[in-house]
Amino acid sequence: MDIRQKRADLIKQLIATIEDAERPGLKDTPMRVAKMYEEIFRGYSAEKPKITTFDNGQDGIITDQLITDTGDFYSHCEHHMVPFFGEYYFAYIPDQTIVGISKISRLVDWYSAKLQVQERLTQQIVDDLEETLKPLGIMLVMKGRHLCKEMRGTKKHNAPMITSYMTGIFKNDSDARNEFLKLIDLK
Repeated sequence: MDIRQKRADLIKQLIATIEDAERPGLKDTPMRVAKMYEEIFRGYSAEKPKITTFDNGQDGIITDQLITDTGDFYSHCEHHMVPFFGEYYFAYIPDQTIVGISKISRLVDWYSAKLQVQERLTQQIVDDLEETLKPLGIMLVMKGRHLCKEMRGTKKHNAPMITSYMTGIFKNDSDARNEFLKLIDLK
């Protein structure tokens, strides 16, 4: 039996504890969910994206300024297996190496496509990029809505969780940190 069918069978068993799993509207749900899991948890099976880097100054321009990237992320809480999602704000100040900026979002997507907690997600992304780029500093802020908090439990809406992780100049220099926070309007 392949893994997709095994997942579908388990999902059907779960549905059967809630409702009639053979009801016409639910009959094909187990396989749809099994296929969806392959997509949303692709971080377990897909290769980590290659982080393309360039020597700083190879094109005749030395980059020593703040470089930023923003985007969305989608993940699943490892405690309740429900989604959490939001925006990320990334900055770094290069030293010898710069990164292809699209690689940031690919790395965020890859780490997000696993069962996660937002704190670990934030740190994993920064640690990976720190090791690859060896920049003067990195800062990542993630602002997420957690359905485990909004649709169950405390049922609190409009109360995002904000995590940040920083290295180098962002950790040691409040001016650099504040410049970035001002740019993303969180100061």
